Amino acid sequence: MIVVELAIVLLAIWLGARLGGIGIGFAGGLGVLALTLVCRLKPGAIPFDVIEIIMAVIAAIAAMQVAGGMDYLVSLAERLLRRHPRYVTLLAPLVTYIMTLLAGTGHTAFSTLPVIAEVAKEQGVRPSRPLSIAVVASQIAITASPLSAAVVFFASLLEPRGVSYIALLAVAIPSTMIGLFLAALVTNFLGKELHEDEIYQARLAKGEVRLRGASHYEEKPGAKRSVLLFLAGIVAVVLYATAISDGVGLITDPPLPRNEAIVVFMLTIATLISLFCRIDTGAILSASTFKSGMSACICVMGVAWLGDTFVKAHISEIQHLAGDLLHQAPWLLSVALFFASMLLYSQAATAKALMPAALLLGVSAHTAVASFAAVSALFVLPTYPTLLAAVEMDDTGSTRIGNYVFNHAFIVPGVLAIALSVLSGFLIGGLVL
Repeated sequence: MIVVELAIVLLAIWLGARLGGIGIGFAGGLGVLALTLVCRLKPGAIPFDVIEIIMAVIAAIAAMQVAGGMDYLVSLAERLLRRHPRYVTLLAPLVTYIMTLLAGTGHTAFSTLPVIAEVAKEQGVRPSRPLSIAVVASQIAITASPLSAAVVFFASLLEPRGVSYIALLAVAIPSTMIGLFLAALVTNFLGKELHEDEIYQARLAKGEVRLRGASHYEEKPGAKRSVLLFLAGIVAVVLYATAISDGVGLITDPPLPRNEAIVVFMLTIATLISLFCRIDTGAILSASTFKSGMSACICVMGVAWLGDTFVKAHISEIQHLAGDLLHQAPWLLSVALFFASMLLYSQAATAKALMPAALLLGVSAHTAVASFAAVSALFVLPTYPTLLAAVEMDDTGSTRIGNYVFNHAFIVPGVLAIALSVLSGFLIGGLVL
């Protein structure tokens, strides 16, 4: 029967990938329906703790976007890239990494991808190089962001095992930055030079390649103020989480647990931005970050619920089959997370589905933390929104998807970045944990 149930899970994920976007969440719900009615499994838990964090953070980000804060951040990124255009392949992932790190969502990369593509073309750099590693950086940064639902959920699993929220970030941030920097160095040499690419030459001859130049930016009155308020919210979250941690213990009986504190702080920041930047709150509902964030909530709800339903029904079999293997080769956890995330399409959903089971199997906290970056393999199947956006925005044709699905511009930079991040995580984790 387990074979039938696994087939239903994979079929639901495949159908969701075909539908694209929010469709993977819809298909996850369909999979739960099939598992419960056809296979008579008990439904798993809906990850409301993860969803509420995503919703609150996205609300604050969308308010900042309406106030002009996102455009202001993009203008800073463009200024940096145009000041050092020769190093666009190294600076582009740094830009998307920092924006994701601060925002807790990789969808912030949408606004910077056009800038990256234009700067690369102007310098004669193959755009697939900076675009591919920038997209990968926006995905891996989720595992290092203090606001991301994946990090907050994972921290709640680790704290009973003696690893604090701050200790997790102390390993995740430097290890992912090292992995991405080394991967960017290699990516800078991938593919033909732009002037040697036949597809680029053909498009250039047809007049399909255009140089748009620097964009014209008009700063809104509350743009800088909204960014400062949002940054203040991030600082408040980190300080509060540190104060209530067992290691610091400044607040021994916290009035708000960490998850609830993040929700409260982010909604408060959204309120302050609305008040002090005088924005139309109705416009928040149509902001691109709000739409993508709410879509992410549905995706996490459907897919994580599907995964939890299957895993909980067969936890004993999983423990029996995987327990000894993980004890002998703990690094295989990163491989399992890699392949799961490429199907589940969400770092938070992957962490929610597999990390509790891995820790129950006796995987050490050190191994789990080091392997955490592997939940970011959303680039493997070329259907993720930021990946598709990068392909569309590169009119040179260098950022393309091959005929064999997996032979696309993102696969080598992504696999390399995750492998190096995991390796760095084991090294740094040995010093910090």
